[in-house]
Amino acid sequence: MVSIGLRDVWYRYTGSSSWSLKGVSIIIQEGETVLVTGHNGSGKTTMLKIASLIYRPSSGAVLVNGKDFWALRESERTSVRRSIVYVHEKPVLLRGSVLSNVAYGLAIRGMSSGEAVKKCREVLEELGIWELHRSSPHKLSAGQAQLMAVARALVLDPEALLLDEPLAHLDSEKRETLINTLIGRQRQGVSIVISSHQVGYLGKLSVNKTVTLENGVMIGAREKSESN
Repeated sequence: MVSIGLRDVWYRYTGSSSWSLKGVSIIIQEGETVLVTGHNGSGKTTMLKIASLIYRPSSGAVLVNGKDFWALRESERTSVRRSIVYVHEKPVLLRGSVLSNVAYGLAIRGMSSGEAVKKCREVLEELGIWELHRSSPHKLSAGQAQLMAVARALVLDPEALLLDEPLAHLDSEKRETLINTLIGRQRQGVSIVISSHQVGYLGKLSVNKTVTLENGVMIGAREKSESN
């Protein structure tokens, strides 16, 4: 499995005069579940995109299993990236059906169409949306699109899964389905990072560490005690 570390990470978007992240340091251990909280604009999404290797920090380091990711050769980076998957709150919707959207990453990785369909069906059924597999993703509700994006990530069997506001558009039934799915991945040793305003909806999901961001600064970090 995989661990991810941010060491004194600063980030500023191109053309901006202000920092989105300021000296953030955190270690996400193998198999840990980390909750990231904070108001809109606090830097949660930026932090998740850096931890998921989408953004390169302006300064500081991102360590994957102890190695400085951005110092690796390009071929090594590609291999590492395949183990870490990020799901945006507002996912990109590709042309075609829900099934072809979910299978996209498997096709890129060379899986046969028959194996891909089988894998996609398993995950879509687990999330309770297999009946939508022939639908256009552009006709889905926001919650359905969110679950489709989660399915697109899960079929890749990631070692680390980073979810940006995954509960934002889900009703109570779908929230429970997603939480149960994530609990299953916890048991498999997958590292999970969730940014969310809706902490009360996490229910039975066991969180090892909670961090809070404010104006790009980590103002709090709390680990679950062994007695909890």
